[in-house]
Amino acid sequence: MTRAYRRAAEARESDSTRHPRVPSWALARAAVAFGLPAAGYYGLRAAGVGVFSALLVGAVVSAVITAVPVIRHRRMDAMATHVTTIMVCSVGVSLLAGSTQFLLAREALLTGVTGAWFIASLAGRRPLAYLLSQPLLEGRFRWPQYWDELWARSPRFRRMWRVSSVLWGVGTLTDAALRVVMAYTLSPDLVPALGTALYAGTSAMLIVVTTIYYAAAGIYNHGSALYRPPLDIAEAAHQQ
Repeated sequence: MTRAYRRAAEARESDSTRHPRVPSWALARAAVAFGLPAAGYYGLRAAGVGVFSALLVGAVVSAVITAVPVIRHRRMDAMATHVTTIMVCSVGVSLLAGSTQFLLAREALLTGVTGAWFIASLAGRRPLAYLLSQPLLEGRFRWPQYWDELWARSPRFRRMWRVSSVLWGVGTLTDAALRVVMAYTLSPDLVPALGTALYAGTSAMLIVVTTIYYAAAGIYNHGSALYRPPLDIAEAAHQQ
């Protein structure tokens, strides 16, 4: 039995330790964390609050919404740590800098660092796109179960997630660059609304592009080459 086949068998036996499902309210909370600060900004501006103060309140609200569930549940996974750290640090730096443009561009820190993380994760055991998608999709929406087994035995499956991480990395880095350009070239009152729209547009575009790519790779066709192990693994299994 080859080493890759043994890894596949071990992955099957460890099915009970797979990542927990991500509840739908967690996704709704993320949407609120991005949408509420923009709404609050325009409400404060209508009440006569200055640009910098209104932006700072929005930044604090984002940081609080992100941090409260982490403190409440006393659990810090990699993504929660990443988002919370970036949000809190951006508020701190904004207070020190006192710059309206930096406050407007602060979300570029989040998307930029996230994009760099997607690219850097290609050197790790699993790319970030795989790690973030597994709790959401494994065994759901026509996606297969036993992703760790597929990862061990299918080069096409591994390549699919590496390409996906590149797509998400390039997309979020582009998002970050656009945020910086908007912050330093547009009227401050335009940027919060455009930034929220950019989140929606970037996310929708990347989801559509990667979904098309997943379909082309064969993930929704369980008879495709993506699900077939290399010849050496198949022969070793046949000999058992």
